[in-house]
Amino acid sequence: MFILKTFGLYILTALAEIIGCYLPYLVLKQHRPAYLFIPAALSLMAFVWLLTLHPAAAGRVYAAYGGVYIVVALCWLFLVDHIHLTAWDMTGACIITIGAAVIMLQPNFST
Repeated sequence: MFILKTFGLYILTALAEIIGCYLPYLVLKQHRPAYLFIPAALSLMAFVWLLTLHPAAAGRVYAAYGGVYIVVALCWLFLVDHIHLTAWDMTGACIITIGAAVIMLQPNFST
């Protein structure tokens, strides 16, 4: 249960960061309304707050989070941007997931 909760928290953290960066992209590159900066700022604040909820040391959280972030970003690329993932994308995501899992699941993860 702890592993699923931690992994879910990483996914929420990544989504908050991606949304916080995607909304300004829409404003600046696709000429969407400027009010999208407000939910973007709120999303980035949620991202920072969510990072503080992870139980491990900050550096370990950032290291494992980086791997999860990449996989979530690739899912975003496919689901939101409708870009088909390549075999290279999928292979990289598998390698990164294994690396993040090694960091997240090591003994004494909470220290």
